[in-house]
Order: sequence, then C-alpha cells, then structure tokens
Amino acid sequence: MSLGFSTAKSPVLYIPDTLADWPWRRAINPHYQEVKEEATAWFHSFEALSPQSQKAFDKGNFALLASLAFPWASKEHLRTGCDLMNVFFLFDEFTDVEPAHVVSEMVDIVLDAMKNPHKPRPEGEVILGEMARQFWERGIKTATPTSQVHMLETLTGFLDSVVDQAADRDDGRYRSIEEYLERRRANIGTRPSLVPLEFGLDLPDDVLYHPVLVELTDYIVDITLIDNDIVSYNKEQAAGDDRYNLVTLAMRQFQLDFDGAVDWATQYHAELRSKFLQALHRVPTFGDVKLDRQVAEYIRGLANWPRCNDCWSFEGERYFGNKGLEYKRTRLVPLLPKVSKSENAPGQRKGELPMLSMDEPDSPL
Repeated sequence: MSLGFSTAKSPVLYIPDTLADWPWRRAINPHYQEVKEEATAWFHSFEALSPQSQKAFDKGNFALLASLAFPWASKEHLRTGCDLMNVFFLFDEFTDVEPAHVVSEMVDIVLDAMKNPHKPRPEGEVILGEMARQFWERGIKTATPTSQVHMLETLTGFLDSVVDQAADRDDGRYRSIEEYLERRRANIGTRPSLVPLEFGLDLPDDVLYHPVLVELTDYIVDITLIDNDIVSYNKEQAAGDDRYNLVTLAMRQFQLDFDGAVDWATQYHAELRSKFLQALHRVPTFGDVKLDRQVAEYIRGLANWPRCNDCWSFEGERYFGNKGLEYKRTRLVPLLPKVSKSENAPGQRKGELPMLSMDEPDSPL
C-alpha cells in the first residue's frame, strides 16, 4: 500500500494546517519559565528515568504544553497543570510497554494515591504512586472542591481506558474507526487535562455537564485527537507503535494511502470545527452573572486547547526534534525509517528505545 510519499527518492509526509482559520490564537502563561524550573526540579527528584527516557522528557517540554494550555491560570494552578502533564508522561513511559494486568495494577496504585494524598505510600511500590500523591497533595491546596471531584472522575475514566488499550496491544488488535474513536476519546487524556481550567472556578455538575457544554467538550476532544494522531503518526510508524492511530486505521479501513487518510481526517476535523462554532451560540445562561462569567472563562479555555496542542506539537521536540518550526512552515516532514523489531524488546521503557531523530531524519540516534 502506498503511503502517499511525494517522491520515491525523498519520501515526505504532508501535515495539513487544520487550524489555519481557528479564531483562537497562541497565548502562553507569563509564569512559564519560573514554573517550568520548579516542576522540572520536582520531577527530577524522583530519579525515575533512564538517560534515554530523560532525553524523551526533555524533548517533550510538558511545562510548555501546560503553559500554552492554561495561559490565564495563576502561578499555583499552572504548577498543578505542569505536574499533571509530567505525571502523565511518566505513567505513559511505564505503561506503554506493559501487559494489561500490570497496567491495571499501576492504575490502582495511582488512583489510591490520588484518593489518599496524605497517606504514605508503601515501601517498594512503583514510583508512580508517590509522584501522584505529591502532585495531588499540592494541587488540592488551591483547586476548588468542584474541580477536585472532576479531576478524580475524569482521571479514573482515563486510567481505566489505558488498561483497555494495553489489552488491545496484548492481543495485537486493530479497532474499527468507530471503536477506536470511542476508546481514544478516553485514553488520549484530554478530559483530565481540561480540569485545570476549573481550578479557580466553581462549576457545579448541572453546569459542567449541561448538554451544550458536554457537546463542546466532545468536539474539542475529537479535534485534539485528530491533530495529535496526524502529527504523531510519523514517529509512531517508525517505532511500530501506530496501531492506536487514526491515520493508520483510516488507511486500513478505507484502503487509503497516507495522503488519502489524512484528507479524510482533515474533512472530519473541519466538520467538528464548524459544529463547535455553531454550538457556541447555544450556550445557555444560568441565571447568575458570576456563574455565567465562569462558564465563559471555561469555554475560552476549551477553545484554546486545540491551538495549544498544535503549537506545542511544533514548538516542543517530542514529534519533530529541533525542526518543528521549519516543518510548521513548510508542512512537509521527512519520513522516519522504521526501528527494527529486535531493538524494541518487550519490557523496555518506551523512552529507552532508540530515539528517532528529526534532526537527522535518515537514521535513528
């Protein structure tokens, strides 16, 4: 099957600018540098990473992601958002290479730590427990009670979905697009990542879960996962880890090449953008000026999320190395070579795999 390379001699992938007409522009939190230093020092204090995983963490720059995602947050709430992204990174590193039953054990540990943030963790437990405990012990000092409840709700749904993904990986199973989207909406982690938008707000359930707000959130989750799967496809196909990617599934299900699959995803993306903008006109008033202002602030944060994700994808180095800004301008990304299966040994942490360099796209580091 053709992958839609522009030429046989110099294979490249075209990454469309899906947000060219998105009304919300880039914004970044003014506390970015200060909070990045604090959050990174805290993360390093656990000494949980191998040198290769450390390189993956540094390239990711998840403090940048949080600062783009929460540009209007206080310093304290930004710090909690940064810590959340860092916890997600470590959780991903540990679980992406483990069978479902091990992932399930790790999920139980993280949830127990979050529900009991003042309880010391058992000796010998995987470091995820203590990191999650410290993250949430600090977070609950400044997060509103309603946002604390929503964090645990959304995080539970996310973690449970990661166990399901691990089971699919164990079985070597490809999902249909419909099945994939249902699961990916949960395991991409966007829903718990949206909760920091609430840390300074008091949104009761009948407001946050109003049908129109749920609809808006669903659109943002789908827009984000489409963009994420398009930009991450190259790295994932090289590592043989593209089974859980919308582009791969569209290629398989519709018998398309890469360009055809991306065209399909881009059209779906455009429909979602249109529906989101239309739904904004149906946001109700809740009979309280202060509450309506908080709803407007939350929706502004929702609308900013696709933009933040897009900017981080090219400004960080997780997907494109130090060439992200160049690729954002040209939209043309060199195809990465595949890592041999022998290099991807079972039980290896993901960050311990040979790093794929976008700085020298013809060879892995």
